[in-house]
Amino acid sequence: LVVIDFIDMKSKKDQAAVFKTLKDALRDDRARTNVLPISQLGLLEMTRQRYEESVYTTAYVECKYCAGRGRIKSALTMSVELQRRLSAALRKDRKGLHSMKVTVNPVVLDRLRHDDEKTLIALEKKFQGHLTFVSDVHLHMEAFTITNEQTHQIVYSSIESDK
Repeated sequence: LVVIDFIDMKSKKDQAAVFKTLKDALRDDRARTNVLPISQLGLLEMTRQRYEESVYTTAYVECKYCAGRGRIKSALTMSVELQRRLSAALRKDRKGLHSMKVTVNPVVLDRLRHDDEKTLIALEKKFQGHLTFVSDVHLHMEAFTITNEQTHQIVYSSIESDK
């Protein structure tokens, strides 16, 4: 939908001439168009069938990192999410000593080491477990895995299978 503002054009004769000229110019257009005469408010409305993809969709592709959202979760958000998942995993498996390996993006690991170390130590003490943290530069900022070090089974993975 295209709306053209001719509010300052007062002459009905000029409005009719503009309308006719536009209609004539669109006769050779391959796309189907519909043009309405200039309204009492001085607005000309027209629709035009989209014939090809827009320049935007042709020139740009969706960001593979953020999946087109334009934003990713912060290291703080990932830390909170990880702590919740760790608590749930440690709480669920109450059969003795827990030893979990957590694999995260280096940016998240930096957050865990410098800002959340005391919280993670308290989590280990609360559940009588041991947490080992490993960074993986190839891991998405929003992805992490928790693996039971005794059984080598993945307890939790935020990695989607189609990524």
